Amino acid sequence: MIGALNIKWFEETDSTNTQLQNDRHSLENLTVYAAYFQTAGRGQRGNRWESKRGENLTFSILFKPESIEAKDQFVISKAVTLGIVDYLIERGVECRIKWPNDIYYNNLKICGILIENGISCDKLTYSIAGVGININQEIFDSDAPNPTSLKLLTGKEYDIRHELPDIVSAITGRYNQAITEKNGKLENDYLALLYRIGEYHNYINCATGESFKARIIGLDSQARLKVETLDGEIKAYAFKEIGYVI
Repeated sequence: MIGALNIKWFEETDSTNTQLQNDRHSLENLTVYAAYFQTAGRGQRGNRWESKRGENLTFSILFKPESIEAKDQFVISKAVTLGIVDYLIERGVECRIKWPNDIYYNNLKICGILIENGISCDKLTYSIAGVGININQEIFDSDAPNPTSLKLLTGKEYDIRHELPDIVSAITGRYNQAITEKNGKLENDYLALLYRIGEYHNYINCATGESFKARIIGLDSQARLKVETLDGEIKAYAFKEIGYVI
């Protein structure tokens, strides 16, 4: 436990998401598991998250909402990504949210998020957000094409144990906003910070392999990415249906 935040640190674990998933029934809302090193950290699309021991932040946070319907589950992603961007902007790094769950500085990836949800009777019963933020790592050994870190961007060294409470506080602040607000500010903030919104770029239709140029215009009611092609056609894509050309 750290202050009023329920944070538990592990020297090493296979995956904080897996550990939190196993323990979730006995844990309180907003419990955080963090590790100095994960032997099997996971990212989107089944990828392994590269992180050198003690150099980055790898943690998972448990949400136990009482009033979020299953159809609105993407609000957890909005809260988590916005909280992380809030934290990074405070550190002087103007990042953006690359739909659905990455954080980018220009065309460089600084953070990846894996969210796993539990659904029962059309309600979101729990959500676990696994987060990997590159903090101090300067050399990346994997073939990931575009990684960066907070240290590479700011030139400063960070104490990861000191940074985590600030990140968790930013995320929980956005989560509380998500479950209480009625005026749509969370949605507006999310769209304003969406990577490439309003700009024409090249994308890949993952089903056909076709390349096309379009601009992101927002999300639809199912949290699919809405784009407008050069000829004015509006299309919506689910995760893994569209690829970014970077």
